[in-house]
Amino acid sequence: MTRKEKIKTELLELTKQGQWIFYHEAYIEKKIDEESIEKLLKDEDFKKYVKKFKTLKLSYQSWYSKSLPVVRQVLPDRIDEFTQYYKNDKRKDISYLTYTINDYLLNLNITRGSKTVVNSFGAFSSKIESQITILQSASDRIDSLLSDIENVLQSDLFDNELEASKNLLKKKFIRASGMLAGVTLEAHLKKVCSNHLIKFRKNNPTVSDFNEELKKIEVIDVPTWRLIQRLGDIRNLCAHPKEREPKTDEIEDLIRGTEKLISEVI
Repeated sequence: MTRKEKIKTELLELTKQGQWIFYHEAYIEKKIDEESIEKLLKDEDFKKYVKKFKTLKLSYQSWYSKSLPVVRQVLPDRIDEFTQYYKNDKRKDISYLTYTINDYLLNLNITRGSKTVVNSFGAFSSKIESQITILQSASDRIDSLLSDIENVLQSDLFDNELEASKNLLKKKFIRASGMLAGVTLEAHLKKVCSNHLIKFRKNNPTVSDFNEELKKIEVIDVPTWRLIQRLGDIRNLCAHPKEREPKTDEIEDLIRGTEKLISEVI
């Protein structure tokens, strides 16, 4: 399982736990239909959850503590909303809209005389369902967020490798400079193919393989395909010591061409 898949699986589990908290409380309060109760009682994971968390306060506090940092990191623009569903210290009075999950956990009932002003379970259920929805939004956002992080790290890595290649060239380590730039070129093209869901039967596809497939699905045009062909030839020249020595201007072309592809082909 990749790191991205692991994070998404954990988020899915956290969302499910939030739903279990709601259903368990609805079951206790007899606010759930018989069909849903039967489904819940057949769910082994739900049974384990009920066995572990005997009370709503214990189960909710555990879930909230795990969910809060997720929302803070993935959806920072919704953290205030998420926390205010739990507790709102800025409210001036208590109504259905301002009644919080913390109020429900404290068994706070709002009445006027003998009349109930706030349907406490109704307010609790609407608030926790909103929190669950926010958590689901975090799960939807995680793909693009991790891709953004991955792309930034990858870009930084490529920049560092090309800078190292330039330094090697300045010190007249021409072949080594070309090999490093060539590795960067290959890694970038591999990443582009992955972005476009291109799969290869070969275990170790080459620059030429990447180039052909990208041209086939029209990610690159013919001039770019020709550029990659030329850069791949220079890269191969550097990788095979029995060939002639690469020239300084060829390595300069390889570095510049790789920089161009990294910025333009994604």
